Amino acid sequence: MQGELERALGEVCNEPVRITGAGRTDTGVHATGQVIDFRSASALDGSTMERGVNALLPEDIAVSELGPAAEGFHSRFSATSRTYEYRIRTAPVRDPLERHRELWLPASLDLSAMRHASAALGGRHDFAAFAAGVSGERTVHEVAWIKEDDLLRFGIVADAFLRGMVRGIVGTLLWVGRGKISVAGFEEVLRSKDRGKAGPSAPARGLCLTLVKYAGGEATTRQQAETSREEVDE
Repeated sequence: MQGELERALGEVCNEPVRITGAGRTDTGVHATGQVIDFRSASALDGSTMERGVNALLPEDIAVSELGPAAEGFHSRFSATSRTYEYRIRTAPVRDPLERHRELWLPASLDLSAMRHASAALGGRHDFAAFAAGVSGERTVHEVAWIKEDDLLRFGIVADAFLRGMVRGIVGTLLWVGRGKISVAGFEEVLRSKDRGKAGPSAPARGLCLTLVKYAGGEATTRQQAETSREEVDE
């Protein structure tokens, strides 16, 4: 995504452009609320620049809003929270049209146990047990499982995330849902800070970065843009 955006912005602004994103995502993870910032000497207004950039981007990337940001704004370090959603379809038959956006799992899951286990995630913890080769404390503000017929949506809001953290959490919660470990077992995994004790990472395709918030509000408050892509590959 970064290379395509920098190419398109460079053509529109008629100068080399380097962007900074609110966060990096694993290959195959989607984003509908990614935020970037960049500096430009271009005299074009945000709307004109937005139209020009979208005309040059590939079909799986789009800038939804572009405008000036306050001096000192940084899409990553100024962010106060990020929201991810993971989608799981438990129907006996897969939905081909949604195959790139959700995990199809035609199995019975104990949603009540998964909800109880998820409650342990709230607050500040070292989430090394779920992360990919890194450790560090993060603060989880909110977690929720929402059931819509055969679709389960897991939402999680935190100040920041370790690499692979959400997919590791979901994969381990699926262990809980299948009865492989108990709610207490999930809590033990969290406390262990040991990735080897957690479940396998859930597939990337079900995960989406949906929102980034800042002290002055949501994403669209150098130049700043909110972008989306069917599959973010960084």
